[in-house]
Amino acid sequence: MPLRVASYNIRKAVGRDFRRDPLRVLKVMANLSADVIALQEVDRRFGSKAASISRQLLFDSSPLTLVEFSSRPQSIGWHGNAILLRNGMKVLDRNRLTLPGLEPRGAIMVDLVNGAGSLRVVGLHLGLFKRDRKKQLAEITGFLDALTPMPTIIMGDFNEWSRRGRNLTALQQGFDVHSPGHSFPSSKPVAKLDKIAISPGLSVMDAGVHQCKAAKMASDHLPVWADIATG
Repeated sequence: MPLRVASYNIRKAVGRDFRRDPLRVLKVMANLSADVIALQEVDRRFGSKAASISRQLLFDSSPLTLVEFSSRPQSIGWHGNAILLRNGMKVLDRNRLTLPGLEPRGAIMVDLVNGAGSLRVVGLHLGLFKRDRKKQLAEITGFLDALTPMPTIIMGDFNEWSRRGRNLTALQQGFDVHSPGHSFPSSKPVAKLDKIAISPGLSVMDAGVHQCKAAKMASDHLPVWADIATG
């Protein structure tokens, strides 16, 4: 049975109506029916970097479990990135990276076991500048090369506007990069900023952009998803 993964930049739970509504975001997440979700912009950027969705609200309102990466008591993410797993998945290891660049950026990764075996999932949010994105992807792939090999999924907001992804060279050398569709801006999507990349041994059975009514209002990004064959 395929594993459904999803990536969603929630813009700190602030929707197109400029209201912060974490319950609306959680509704979108539930509609995805995903086994693994990588979130971006889960924490506010300044001050205490408080979470836009509290741990308690996640516990009460979501069937997914938060993987702990935060170094701050009021945050749930690392540089705004978070990963949630469907209950029953076992976490083997976790790593977090601070990425180079003009803006503060980071990536997180979790090694897990599900019914089909072991899997590594990386969540990221790359920078706005092309030169920084190239360095950031090189940093991530270099770190992965030093780890024990494992089937790997990398997903998040790549901030890559190039139609051919010519700035993703460091990743394309070892991964198959999928752009499920136009996901930004949610009001009238024209850019494929949100992507899912898979290592050899994995295959995408189906993929798309989730466009329910709540998703079109909950953030400036629409979530993307993919059904991955892991066997």
